[in-house]
Amino acid sequence: MRKDFGPQTWVFPMPVLIIGTYNENGEPNAMNAAWGGTYDYNQIMICLSSHQTTDNIRLKKALTVSFATVETITASDYVGIVSQKKEKDKIAKSGLKYEKAKHVDAPIFTDYPLTLECEVVDIINEGEGGGNIIAKIVNASADESVLTDGKVDPKKINFVSFDPINSEYRKIGETVALAFREGMKLK
Repeated sequence: MRKDFGPQTWVFPMPVLIIGTYNENGEPNAMNAAWGGTYDYNQIMICLSSHQTTDNIRLKKALTVSFATVETITASDYVGIVSQKKEKDKIAKSGLKYEKAKHVDAPIFTDYPLTLECEVVDIINEGEGGGNIIAKIVNASADESVLTDGKVDPKKINFVSFDPINSEYRKIGETVALAFREGMKLK
């Protein structure tokens, strides 16, 4: 027996993306966004409504995307519930540290171990100040503390995902099988 819930946006895991931008005065801003993911090879899409971040993206045509971790969850949640339009000291209050990205006009928040530097390709389905941001990934960088043999090691990053059913953050778990190998058992 199954129970119907009607149309719901229940996609798992839903990433907790931290979007980094600069405003017209060069001040950094960060925003928590869960509605995003891969769009095409070397491209991502993020669905945003009207925010300071959306204004900044239109202005600079650039953004960084980092991934929330267990260690950054308080600051990550804070930048999602507080608008820079209302709280000018948002970044200082969050405690997040930043530096200028090397490849785009946006900040890298160094508390997050993995960051994508992106250029805006297009904004589709625009309306009410928001839209679907299509961005090309021009660089990915990672803190050396999360590398093993020169590669990003997800086991060293305590990624979290957003649970849209219960409005909770959940730690992403352990390896359960090897991709492109597990199904070979049935061939």
